[in-house]
Amino acid sequence: MMSKATSNTRYVLLRYLSGALLFRVLFCCGVLVSLLEILALLEQTTPILQRHQGVLGILNYAFMRLPFLLSGALPLSMLIGALLMLTQLTLASEMAILRAAGLSTFGVYKYLVPATLLIGLAGVVLDDQITPRSEQALAAWWNRTDPHPEQGHSFWFHDGTNLNAVGHVADGGNILGTVDIYLRNEQHMLVKTLHAHNAHYIGAYGWLLYDVDGLGIDLQNQKVDRLPHVAEMPWQTTLHPQDFIRLSAGNAPLSTSTVIGMLRGQLPSDSSPGFLKAGLMERFLRPASLLVLLLIAMPVIYIPPRTGTRSWLPVWCLGAGLLFIVVQGLLRAMGNAGLLPPPIATVPALIIFTLGALTVLLRNETR
Repeated sequence: MMSKATSNTRYVLLRYLSGALLFRVLFCCGVLVSLLEILALLEQTTPILQRHQGVLGILNYAFMRLPFLLSGALPLSMLIGALLMLTQLTLASEMAILRAAGLSTFGVYKYLVPATLLIGLAGVVLDDQITPRSEQALAAWWNRTDPHPEQGHSFWFHDGTNLNAVGHVADGGNILGTVDIYLRNEQHMLVKTLHAHNAHYIGAYGWLLYDVDGLGIDLQNQKVDRLPHVAEMPWQTTLHPQDFIRLSAGNAPLSTSTVIGMLRGQLPSDSSPGFLKAGLMERFLRPASLLVLLLIAMPVIYIPPRTGTRSWLPVWCLGAGLLFIVVQGLLRAMGNAGLLPPPIATVPALIIFTLGALTVLLRNETR
């Protein structure tokens, strides 16, 4: 009978604390995303209206941009939501009641872990499946409605052993301007170059290159031959318009399957292997990052009752959480630049701030 009552108590406590944390994190996420959406629309409304997309275009832009903004706002929402919940519980003396009933600080943390992991897993799904698709659709729509696509930036990418350069992308990826193809053999030796004025996607027939000039190169004999001009010729590539939209978007969000395909050389890539590996590790460490942010917020339960809202403890915890987010970003940037290997660019910040937060909690427990 006692065991059943204890189990019910634990269930009620888990549901109450998890529900409180989820509500506040979602509320903070909604506020932050709304602010970011307003700022984005302030910047992009004029270009959208200049493209004659009207109010529907503004709504389309806001809807397709939403997953990306949600993904970016999630860590800060977790930090602020946890601080709000724990501070309110402490100031309302609920935390004192729980501690008087025998629940330790780490016991409270244990009850908040399931909700945090749920938010983290939702963030992984958002980063891995939803955001890449929405950003791909946004980039295709933005390119399709661009009245001057020829002013877009050029880009290089690997396609197997070959190197390719594209001047610009138009018509949602169906038209390419100024295509340069550098064909290499299995030893990565240059054997031929092709320069096309433009390329068009013809559906089931694939790509056609127009106004093609080229050079045949024999490096062993140090011989270069000019190839005859061709009005049009097929381009033997497995790429589709959406691939060129992704490549033209720069560091666009990528799904795990796409990243693995790039690392294996099965998909075209314009990013270094270190950049791809660091992004993959950071994505699947998202739940661990949120657990660290929750741990950083835990010291607010030690706010003295007489201090109340005048306590600086929530401010210090907020500052520590922001520092953690900044340090993670700096290490990730160094990993993207190839200055640090992917594990060093993602894991140390988690370990350092976890140990720091545990030190603060243990010090307060022993007082």
